[in-house]
Amino acid sequence: MWTPTTRRQHSRAGLRYETDLTDAEWAVIELLMPRPEPRGRPPVWTPREILNAIFYVLRGGIAWRLIPKDLPPRSTTFGYFSRWRDTGLFGRINHHLVLADRERVGREASPSAAVLDSKTVKTMESGGPRGYDAGKKVKGRKRQALVDTDGRALVLDPQPADVQDRDGAIPVLRLSRRSFPFIVKAFADAGYAGDKPASATIIAVEIVRKPPDQVGFAVHPRRWVVERFFGWISRNRRLWRDAEATLASARAFLYAAAVMILVRRLARSPCFSNAF
Repeated sequence: MWTPTTRRQHSRAGLRYETDLTDAEWAVIELLMPRPEPRGRPPVWTPREILNAIFYVLRGGIAWRLIPKDLPPRSTTFGYFSRWRDTGLFGRINHHLVLADRERVGREASPSAAVLDSKTVKTMESGGPRGYDAGKKVKGRKRQALVDTDGRALVLDPQPADVQDRDGAIPVLRLSRRSFPFIVKAFADAGYAGDKPASATIIAVEIVRKPPDQVGFAVHPRRWVVERFFGWISRNRRLWRDAEATLASARAFLYAAAVMILVRRLARSPCFSNAF
């Protein structure tokens, strides 16, 4: 609920762009960024400005060539984005921020339960792997998301839309064992029923089915948090469709959107500096 207090707390009126990192937000993420190379020419642009440009592209949904002149040029921004994408930087940052935010609210750092779901979006003329989701009647890509029971992103994996949920869940569940090994149960809808998700890992997949007398839309226990996460990241216009030519770039932007949510949340907390 918006009140005068919350409006002041969330206000970004003093920034150059709404997507620019504040000093408090940069303090949250600074130690997680790669250190500059000790040899060679010193970089012209700081990592903070590079992130500002990437977040601007993500939130505004613009092409790289349309980056404003007072941000790093497109070649520099895309070069850093490609390097960080290939090293999995955004996924690693998200992992650290998830642990910090869970501890901030008094929970165990690593979750023991998760929620799994997917969302299909259309692709654009950039091409790349895609497929046709016959259920949603959409040609594009499917975003598999494993979140904790509060909606924080744990594992995000873009896939061609013709991959069935029960098949697409297998790599997501297996990837979660590396970063979040204490997950023992995952809640999902009926699309994930079957032997494949159940036997992929030691994680027990519990199917949350809709009530037999349900008419129209209804909020389902457990499953609604992942739908809320999809709503959160959909504030970024770059994610309204999948405009990326590669799955790696699509995955990096998904994690960048999750990082943006957690960075702002932690920066508003008076005790965020104790989270690391």
